[in-house]
Amino acid sequence: MKLSVSGRASAAAVVAAVTLLATGSIAGAAPAPTAGAAAAAPDVPVANVKAHLAQLQSIATANGGNRAHGRAGYLASVNYVKGKLDAAGFTTTVQQFTSSGSTGYNLIADWPGGNTDQVVMAGSHLDSVTAGPGINDNGSGSAAVLETALAVARSGYKATKHLRFAWWGAEELGMVGSRSYVNGLSTANRAKISGYLNFDMIGSPNPGYFVYDDDPTIEKTFKDYFTGLGIATEPETEGDGRSDHAPFKNAGVPVGGLFSGADYKKTSAQAAKWGGTVGVAFDRCYHASCDTSANINDTALDRNSDAIAYAMWALSS
Repeated sequence: MKLSVSGRASAAAVVAAVTLLATGSIAGAAPAPTAGAAAAAPDVPVANVKAHLAQLQSIATANGGNRAHGRAGYLASVNYVKGKLDAAGFTTTVQQFTSSGSTGYNLIADWPGGNTDQVVMAGSHLDSVTAGPGINDNGSGSAAVLETALAVARSGYKATKHLRFAWWGAEELGMVGSRSYVNGLSTANRAKISGYLNFDMIGSPNPGYFVYDDDPTIEKTFKDYFTGLGIATEPETEGDGRSDHAPFKNAGVPVGGLFSGADYKKTSAQAAKWGGTVGVAFDRCYHASCDTSANINDTALDRNSDAIAYAMWALSS
């Protein structure tokens, strides 16, 4: 997640997007989840998600301690994710843009089939800040989205709507990659995107359970999932407008997502609901060198990963 809204101005003014996919938006609200759709969603093994995080940590360690835009660790991260998706049968596209004098990359993966006039899309930013490896911010979202995509392939899921997954570059510089993607879409193609689901920090070590409250249907889908676990959620406010859902929302695409908290401190009321430590940040290593593979709450990562699959199945059936 980018540090602040004001950071956008300093982020690369020049964005030259190339090879932008013709994509679609969902005109109209997506249907509420049905019992059948919920039952069809697979469990996303948290061990698999953590294995991806271990790989991202290794990539950062081998490349100067980070996976930031314009650095070798970022491109290595893209190649790791792309390799997994290609092997699973996805159609992948790497899109380039320019930011702060360096080439950036978005990775888009489409699952064959489904109505391409109704696209359900899940995404996360793959870049870290230069200060550290970015395993919670945002290896956690990136790994969970990757494993959800791989679960689609393993299950042979035949969605009614078209499934698309994305990993964005240069989010930490002001949502540069996702904005490049959205700005490159025609009005008609934006209208084909039924919903964009964003996952930026979902394994915070002192976690909260926050749900974006932008689109009512998407919000209800996630809240229904957590209600089934007996977990009370709160509306996501800390990161509002500070992650890759913002360019989609600004373009009129329905958006939603999950968040486990960054540098805001957990209140006593939140600790009563969720456990954890009162008066301590949800993630004390936010944008710091200690955001390593040790900086993850496995339970939050597991729950949120399963919630991604639940929502993708429910909203695309």
